[in-house]
Amino acid sequence: MNSEPVNAYKKTKGTDLPSVSRRIFTLVISQWLRLLSAMLCMMVVAGLTAATAYLVKPVMDDIFVDKDKTMLMLLPLVIILLYLFRGAAFFGQAYLMSYVGHNLVKQLRDKLYSHIQVLSLSFFHKHDTGLLMARIMNDVNIVMSMVSQAVTGILRDFFTIIGLLCVIFYRDWKLALIAITVLPLAVIPIVKFGRRMRKFSTRTQEAMADVSSLLHETFTGTKIVRAFGMEPYENRRFFEKTLRLFQYEMKAVMVRSLSSPVMHFLGGIGITLIIWYGGNKVIQGTSTPGTFFSFMTALIMLYEPIKRISELNNMIQEGMAAAVRIYHILDMSSEIEERQDAVALDAGRHSVIFRNVSFKYEDQMVLRNINLEVKSGEILALVGTSGGGKTTSVNLIPRFYDVTEGAVLIDGHDIRGMTIKSLRNQIGIVTQDPILFNDTVYNNIAYGNLNASESDIIAAAKAAYAYDFVQGFPDSFNTVVGEKGVRLSGGEKQRICIARALLKNAPILILDEATSSLDTASELAVQHALENLMQGRTTFVIAHRLSTIHHADRIVVIVNGQIVEDGKHEELMARQGEYCKLYKMQFENNNCQKTHESK
Repeated sequence: MNSEPVNAYKKTKGTDLPSVSRRIFTLVISQWLRLLSAMLCMMVVAGLTAATAYLVKPVMDDIFVDKDKTMLMLLPLVIILLYLFRGAAFFGQAYLMSYVGHNLVKQLRDKLYSHIQVLSLSFFHKHDTGLLMARIMNDVNIVMSMVSQAVTGILRDFFTIIGLLCVIFYRDWKLALIAITVLPLAVIPIVKFGRRMRKFSTRTQEAMADVSSLLHETFTGTKIVRAFGMEPYENRRFFEKTLRLFQYEMKAVMVRSLSSPVMHFLGGIGITLIIWYGGNKVIQGTSTPGTFFSFMTALIMLYEPIKRISELNNMIQEGMAAAVRIYHILDMSSEIEERQDAVALDAGRHSVIFRNVSFKYEDQMVLRNINLEVKSGEILALVGTSGGGKTTSVNLIPRFYDVTEGAVLIDGHDIRGMTIKSLRNQIGIVTQDPILFNDTVYNNIAYGNLNASESDIIAAAKAAYAYDFVQGFPDSFNTVVGEKGVRLSGGEKQRICIARALLKNAPILILDEATSSLDTASELAVQHALENLMQGRTTFVIAHRLSTIHHADRIVVIVNGQIVEDGKHEELMARQGEYCKLYKMQFENNNCQKTHESK
């Protein structure tokens, strides 16, 4: 018995910064061959960069001071080859690390998408679509930038720093000691700026998710926005969210912009000390101009990668903040769990039993002690006022939610002991809001069975009374229906959904107010299609219009999460109870029994 609320998600792993760092590192290191090749290229780039500084001494002393013509012919050739190989190595490390970064993005996107697919409906009730899109698109891109740019840059600059340190210590170890005294001071702003960058990056991405969510909401509801003349209101809402995003972005820009001048200033202090001390040594004759300028070149080149490390650290902090948000989603586990000993539900006709079923959503008890038996092939109608628990009860059958108390049984077996895939394979659903994908009519119907033949799809369309209007489209079954089927009428969309359910040929059928949003003409056509769909199936019909359920074998009235009446239409009308009241309200007749008799 599961007594936890349906939105109680558990964390399977840590999403703290050290744990996320280790997990990102594991993903990166899995591409060790390309990573190793990239690092070798980085070492070549670093070594040749250091060699550039090293060559300043022979250029100065041999060519400009000693006027050696042989060196004048030789050194330019060496420098050309040096830059050629350095460029090739730079290309190699950039390409290889970009491959690692983009491959990491693909892995994370695939993991996020597939993981979100297995989370229960309560997860989607708690998280905006825009937020989830931001995680999959924006945050993953930030992680890619961290790996392909920041990590690459830091590794390359680290090797460059090592190479240049070797040059300056080789040229003048005393001067080198003076120079590196400034290095510890450079670590302080790197750490401080990095922490602030991570904080502002997190807030920026949260604000970006809010903007994405609002965009999705207003674009999908654009008809209502225009119908109520709410364009100015929606503009204000959008402007407020983009202002908040702008403010966080500018704070991040401030941190990034400050890090470079601070590092320049610290570098300037070190260079000033070196010019003063090294210049004295040249004047006193204890050092040559070539040695000094070779040292200065290496030192100036040394401060550049140190300064870049500060900037790249900011990018890494942004990437780690994004990674934490990604793994926050990946570490959510749904309360709908499949047991290790779960067995597959066999195909065939099934009976469904609700045994002492209660269901709580968060702190609200939605269903209370539901006991119900639906025989194989029986058509059961569920009626009642809105919010009474009708839809929630049928959502328990495919385990969109799990019961809080009691059990749902199929053929006498608890559905929690069945594999989720086999359970849902036996259930077809047609909802009030027809869900179609921005694809062809053919593919939307084939969604019910990807292995179906063209003749099967045509047969399903005919049985759903969709074939004739589909044939009237310019491209027939190859017509693209648009986002959510926007290019079709309500009745057309619903009949394509019925064709999809027919193609699935599931023995258990759930019709959730499948005709409530249609006009009379469309409802009649859809009703004929539904009659074909229900034949021989164990069917649950949630109906708002009571005129559509006379064909039901039984009618169950649910009020405030409890079954208050159960019987056939005639029996319930005769009782003068809740069903009769609902019927009376719909048909506006003072004499409920007379209304029944006139029919």
